[in-house]
Amino acid sequence: MDFFEAQARAKKHTSRLVALFALAVLFTVLGTYGAAVFALRQTHDYRPQRNGRGAQLSALNSPRPSWWQPQLFLGVSSLTLAVVGLASLYKWNEFSAGGSAVAESVGGRRVDPHSTDTLERRLLNVVEEMAIASGVPVPAVYIMDEEPAINAFAAGLTTSDAVVAVTRGTLEKLSRDELQGVVGHEFSHILNGDMRLNMRLTALVFGILVLGLAGRGILWTLRYQSLGGSRDREGKNHVGVVAAIAFVGIALLVLGYVGYFFGRLIQAAVSRQREYLADASAVQFTRNPGGLTGALKKIGGFALGSSIQSNKSGAIGHFFFAQGFRSHFGGLWATHPPLDQRIRAIEPQFDGQMFDPPEVVDVARESFVTAGLAPAPPSRTAHLARAPATPAAAALASVGTLTPEQISNAQLLLDSTPARLRAATQTSAEAQVLLYGLLLNEEPATRTRQRNLVASRAGGDALRTLDELAPSLRALGPEHKLPLLQLALPALRQLRPTALSPFLDTLDELVHVDGRVTAFEFALQKLLVRTLALGCAPGGAVVQIYSFNAVVDEISIVLSAMAHTSDNRALAAAEAFAFGAAQIKLIEHQLTLLAPVDCDVGPLEPALDKLATASLPVRQRTILACACIAGADGQILIAEAELLRAIAATLDVPMPPLGQPPA
Repeated sequence: MDFFEAQARAKKHTSRLVALFALAVLFTVLGTYGAAVFALRQTHDYRPQRNGRGAQLSALNSPRPSWWQPQLFLGVSSLTLAVVGLASLYKWNEFSAGGSAVAESVGGRRVDPHSTDTLERRLLNVVEEMAIASGVPVPAVYIMDEEPAINAFAAGLTTSDAVVAVTRGTLEKLSRDELQGVVGHEFSHILNGDMRLNMRLTALVFGILVLGLAGRGILWTLRYQSLGGSRDREGKNHVGVVAAIAFVGIALLVLGYVGYFFGRLIQAAVSRQREYLADASAVQFTRNPGGLTGALKKIGGFALGSSIQSNKSGAIGHFFFAQGFRSHFGGLWATHPPLDQRIRAIEPQFDGQMFDPPEVVDVARESFVTAGLAPAPPSRTAHLARAPATPAAAALASVGTLTPEQISNAQLLLDSTPARLRAATQTSAEAQVLLYGLLLNEEPATRTRQRNLVASRAGGDALRTLDELAPSLRALGPEHKLPLLQLALPALRQLRPTALSPFLDTLDELVHVDGRVTAFEFALQKLLVRTLALGCAPGGAVVQIYSFNAVVDEISIVLSAMAHTSDNRALAAAEAFAFGAAQIKLIEHQLTLLAPVDCDVGPLEPALDKLATASLPVRQRTILACACIAGADGQILIAEAELLRAIAATLDVPMPPLGQPPA
């Protein structure tokens, strides 16, 4: 799976969707205008005209209004577009809080990182392994406790605010391999850009639906007016006006729901295609087709299947792993392909036989665990694959992907990480101290100043925790450090702004105690700040720059920083820079290798922040050039890998660990 191709495809799908929905809104506007003109023509014949005996209804002698009235069309169009647009923006604003808001809106409960429940720990481990392997921040994990069926979904606007939610039935009914297949499917949605696409779909469909709701509101209001309204003679003269308003209400109701009908058709058609891609990606990630097909067969075998009980989940039905609700209109609204088709796409020899539950379970009174139907997790393999040193091409190919080797290496990294340090990532207080510890210098005098700084800024308790973690930190390999940051991110996201700001200030002071910033220190700060910023305001990731020429200086700074980091006597910085610049042919001759002082942390940070607002092709070529510089001598050192991952994270490009896995 090519990350950049998948992102471009998701963007193309979004553009097509916007065009299709714009067409649906256009027809809705025309229909609303037609209804308004018709109502106007009808009320024209029933205007009150007085004579000597009082107010009477009589036909007017003036000509009836024409069907084409530009001012009326402008007014109706503006009002319709305003209603649809504001409704869509309202729904989008609901989602702007990120994936957690979506999960909590459907009854999801966030899994406590300290949970001792074996099923919850297994889920957390699977999600952590895939996050470390793919290089994305560890998503928050939610469980829908009231849902006994098998289902799951991923939600979020960026990888920094993504969540993975599963039903209680998914935990209890699936083996570890099957759970890994389902989680791999959801990670495909995270890496392919499907989450943002799904949220846009929901907002657009809701905008059209509001027209129908407005029509229903008009009719409801008229119903109460007809029951309790005035019955005097003057009121009777307005029967034509009331009829016209009722007609407009009916028209809005019909047009809104017709638009909603076709909007759901578009939504379902796009969703079905993305599900096939996610299935294929999950098999590619795990290289275990049986895990995913086993989960699909269990959905087909259990009576509840993948049915979601909560009505609040209806609006996000296309987010789910499998069909969560009964499809109306002969399957036209089905957001997922039929189970047998999904299974045959992976397992062509499938005979149609689904999983056969050993006995009936009364899900209202007992769980599948208490009934003894939840399979035990299989034993872990003794041998885990080790990845070779990663050259530039392999580094770029690893972006946005998950492979069995990467997952195995992530498992190995996690298994070889001291348990005390993993435990420290689970609370916000200890996670802060852990990051302080990762920045401690080997030089005794500098280390002493850093410890004193922690004591003065964070307090004596933080210093005692730091000393407690010290033995494990000293035994830590450099390849473990950034993965520990990934593990700590869910806990750090819980910090309030009043606590977050002092924490980041302390980190910055620890970095600058010795007067210089290493590649790891820069990577840690940039990964942390960027991820937390996007997690708090995921809607802030906006593309503003589409031209390479607009960011020549910024790309020169980034490539120069990478070239000087990569200069390890095997290859001069100038040669490495030229190798990278050659990957951006359009501006190759405009790029200049800068002196180290002109591309250090001071100019590098704003350069990366500006590039973060560039379009995908600009970011893709920049990452490619950086990877080529890092791998110009045939290997990628730890410092090069750390800087490359920091650059990738700032540009919202998930990159897995590139260093050699632990022995």
